[in-house]
Amino acid sequence: MTQDDKKKAAARAALQYVEDGQILGVGTGSTVNYFIDDLKDIKDRIKAAVSSSIRSAERLKALGIPVLSLNEVGTFDIYVDGADEINPAREMIKGGGAALTREKIVSQAARKFVCIVDDTKLVDVLGKFPLPIEVIPMARTHVKAQIEEITGGEALWREGVITDNGNEILDVHGLKITEPKALEERLNQIPGVVTVGIFARRPADVLITGTDKGAAIS
Repeated sequence: MTQDDKKKAAARAALQYVEDGQILGVGTGSTVNYFIDDLKDIKDRIKAAVSSSIRSAERLKALGIPVLSLNEVGTFDIYVDGADEINPAREMIKGGGAALTREKIVSQAARKFVCIVDDTKLVDVLGKFPLPIEVIPMARTHVKAQIEEITGGEALWREGVITDNGNEILDVHGLKITEPKALEERLNQIPGVVTVGIFARRPADVLITGTDKGAAIS
């Protein structure tokens, strides 16, 4: 199987978690795009969706699925999203698509978080994928220095990228994150940080991995 085939297998397998009349949370990224495409087959069963990005919201609306704001919904049933890396504890690095803030908010509001990935995203220790951190623009240089002092990594500005919230992204390279929850909490305390792309305080409840043999669920 190609990597795209594996993504498609994981996305298709996630449909079994969508129940009639549910409000569905939808994330952002290439694997999620395949999931959204698959929703066309069951769109009449979906009450509405909450999206983590403008891009995903537009794809959902194009299928005729109503998109609501989280303020209209509050807590909802299920959230389906991908990951840039995920460890055996289902803790993740997310934010390669710069939607990490909304992804973290929406995942926190969901009763169940289903993560869909291909098997290249599985790691024993997080950090090979550069850690995205969304920052207030005026604080970028200050935050960069604080991050590098705390982590020992190199924080690089993702130039030309503005998030849906009007902020900027720093990508932290050279990390080996052995205690994801502790690092997530510590980096969150830096003034100017909006969101850290470690999803450890709210890991996935279900992991669906696309492999050469099809979708594996854990």
